This record gives sequence, C-alpha cells and structure tokens, in this order.
Amino acid sequence: MKKFITLSVLFFSAISFSQTVSDSIPPTPQEQQNSIQRILSGTFGKAVTLGGYGEMVYNQPEGDNGTLDVHRLVLLLGYKFDEKTQFITEIEVEHVEEIYIEQAFVNYAVSNNVNLRGGLMLVPMGIINEYHEPTTFNGTDRPAVDHDIVPTTWRELGIGVTGRFPEISLGYQAYIFNGFKSTALDNEGGINGFLKGKDGLRGGRQKGIESTVDSPTFSAKLDYYGIPGLRFGLAGYFGKTQADDEVEDLDGANIGISMVGFDLRYAFRKFTARGEFVYASLTDTDQYNTLTGRDLGSTLMGYYVEGAYNLLPLTAKQKLFAFARYEQYDTHAGTEGGLVRNDAYNRQDITAGLSYHIANGVVIKGDYQIKDNALDGAEVKNQLNFGIGVWF
Repeated sequence: MKKFITLSVLFFSAISFSQTVSDSIPPTPQEQQNSIQRILSGTFGKAVTLGGYGEMVYNQPEGDNGTLDVHRLVLLLGYKFDEKTQFITEIEVEHVEEIYIEQAFVNYAVSNNVNLRGGLMLVPMGIINEYHEPTTFNGTDRPAVDHDIVPTTWRELGIGVTGRFPEISLGYQAYIFNGFKSTALDNEGGINGFLKGKDGLRGGRQKGIESTVDSPTFSAKLDYYGIPGLRFGLAGYFGKTQADDEVEDLDGANIGISMVGFDLRYAFRKFTARGEFVYASLTDTDQYNTLTGRDLGSTLMGYYVEGAYNLLPLTAKQKLFAFARYEQYDTHAGTEGGLVRNDAYNRQDITAGLSYHIANGVVIKGDYQIKDNALDGAEVKNQLNFGIGVWF
C-alpha cells in the first residue's frame, strides 16, 4: 500500500508542474480520427508521410511486484502514388522484442465517398480496435472488453469498401476477410486448438502470418454522426473459423461465429462519455472442445460505460480528464454440451483515474482498478497503473 501512495504522490506532483500546450483530442466524436485516417485524409500534403505512437506503462497488482514495460512502439508509413492511390502500413514493436505488421493495405479512392481497400486491415468492431492510439482513450490500459471479447488489435487480410453517405451523415465499411484459425496439427501429430475459454477468440488471430483460409468471413460497420456531439456505431462479423488442411475435415475442427457490436461516443463542453456492447454466438463448440480438449464457451458477451470530465477551463490548451469506467465481460456467458460454466470468466472491472494531456499528442495517465469475478471465494487482485502515451 505504501508503494501505491508514493507513486500516486509522484504522479500528481508531475501534473501540478506541467506547462500549458495544446491537446490532441478533438472536441466532438465526429472529428475524431485515428492514425490511418489522418494519413489518408491527405492533410500532410506530402507523397511520403511518417508518424507513430507508443506507450510505456507501469502495472502494480496489489501485493505483488510491479512491472515496467515499453508496451508498444508503432511506426506509421504512408505513400501517396497519385490523387487516388495510397499505401498505408503500421510496423509495431511490442515489449521491445516482438515485431508485427499491424496494417498494410492499398486504398483506392473511386470517388470522394467511395474507397476500395485490399491488404492487412483492422476489423471494424467496437471503438478501441480502430481508435487505439494512447491519446484517444482514457485509462493506462485498453478496456478489458476490447481484449477478451473483441480481440484488439484484431486485423486480418482481405478486401473491402469504405466511404460515406454525407447527405444522411452515415459512414460505412464492408470487408471480406480470412477468419480466425481454430485448429492445426502440433509437432507430435496431435490437435492444437487456438481458441479457449478465458479469452475466447483471441488466440485465433492470424495477423497476416501465412494465414490459412478456406472459408472467407464477412465484416461490416455503420457509423452515424448526424447528431452534434454524438456518434453511433453498429458492427457485425459473420463466418467460420479456419483449420489446416490436415484437420479441416474432422468433426469440431471449425466453429461458426456471429458477432454484433454497438458503440457510442458523446461530447458536450467539458464532459465526454462512451459505451460499448459486444455479443458473440459460437456454434459447434461442443465438438471443438471434444477434439482439442479446450473449454471454449458458446457465447461471449461484454460491455462497458465510461464518463469523463475535463477539470481544466475550456480556454486552457491542456486537458485533465477525471474518468470512471465500469466493465462487465464474460467469455462463458453460454456453454454447450458437458462443459461446465466457469464463473471465473464472468468478470467485472471498475477503473477510475486521470488522463492529463500535456501537449498535442502526449498524455500522462494514472488509474486504479477494482477487479472481481463471479466465482465464489475468488481473490482477484486490484491494480494500480501509470503510463505515458505519445502519438504524432
């Protein structure tokens, strides 16, 4: 507990001595962009564009040693071939040593409101999977719903179309992707299952790494922004998982996935709010668990609501948001066959803290999380978190 108090004092002392500069968060959700949208918008006016974001975090579970981590550093590169054709890529280094390509796609502008895309792209589900730069969300870590239910950062290879219907204030995205990988042979000839009870579909992300595909999936999202200060999103993802050739004909090698999500963002003067609800129904999980020995649930469900208030005057260039977020997420919201529901997977997080935007693209964060689950007698450790995030 003494560590908690000492670190809290240091954090709030740093806040009190900061200088006033501009903030990176726009005043309304309609104006919010992520890194890719900034590059595609052409506001930089150059053939080659360079950007990046990163976050360094400290996590202190109560009673345990804390951990310091350069969680991620991401290099953004864009090239504009002509007025219609652009290439975008994100190169990510996680925990200093793991290198991934987060996105890599060609965007072709058919018209002002219609774009064709092909390559490695984000699946549009919820808020954080698309808007995950550290200055665009409150909290040191991303919401747990966007880790265990929506497996952020969720990206796959595919083709699609994006654009807007400006006359009705509606944005749209529609893609054909390869799907999650569910099963493969291991080195000893057994069956390896990538999906499991605790974090659902997360282990099945193929991330463009020699991705197996035998049954394409469909993903789409609509965003309505016609009400000042308010933005609604409705998303869907439908299809089947992928399995290696050696096992795809086995009973339970693949499962079906139907996922829907609803999200909203709101801003009025010094107050902001956001919320998200995601529900996924999985079929053939009984056969899958029998084949692989896993404990995958047949229903995944999660939601969160969050409110934040800027403690500084509206005329100040800096912003200091005090926020609170409530999350409920369950990767065993439903089970099939003889699988007994694990109440430890029915989790609840309450997160409260501060996000201090000291410059355009720099944020200092601190929060405390109260964690719990539905398992009788479970001891879930609360956690203190601090972080520094940049985006340029």
